[in-house]
Amino acid sequence: MKRVLRQDRPQGEYPEGHKHPEGHERLAAYPMRVLVPLLLIVVLAAIAVAGYWLNRPAKAQAVACADPVAGCRFSHHGATVTAYFSAHPKPLEAFRFSVNAPGASRVSAEFQMNGMEMGFNRYDLHPSDNGTFVSSVTLPVCVSGRRDWTLTLEIDGVHYALPFSTR
Repeated sequence: MKRVLRQDRPQGEYPEGHKHPEGHERLAAYPMRVLVPLLLIVVLAAIAVAGYWLNRPAKAQAVACADPVAGCRFSHHGATVTAYFSAHPKPLEAFRFSVNAPGASRVSAEFQMNGMEMGFNRYDLHPSDNGTFVSSVTLPVCVSGRRDWTLTLEIDGVHYALPFSTR
């Protein structure tokens, strides 16, 4: 489209109440069309960084555990803690997970595979008798057939990593 300037009126001057042919609104909207998407990108990037920061793996003390059904014993603030499963874990079959942690006020467990996202598998254990905390746990099926898991046990803010395998 070819623009033609009217010869009877100097450029930039328009009668009162008339608008510029291009429209000041259009010129004012241009920065918004650019700034809004940029602002949205910055906000989404900030959310992604915050999500990574909040979900980063906690530093956990490694605990060797040959048989979690027989029980895994380790020291937490000078007290002996025992963590044990009621049965050998199988995908999609619930088992009871218990932790005897004398003097503890809060115990939670998170089950993850190393290097593979298996969803949200975090359990808050509920206090039972004599310093024992319990929960019913069901692990998902790994479509690749892997069976190696890491239990990250949190006792009053201290993290312990216990590797184990499912059947």
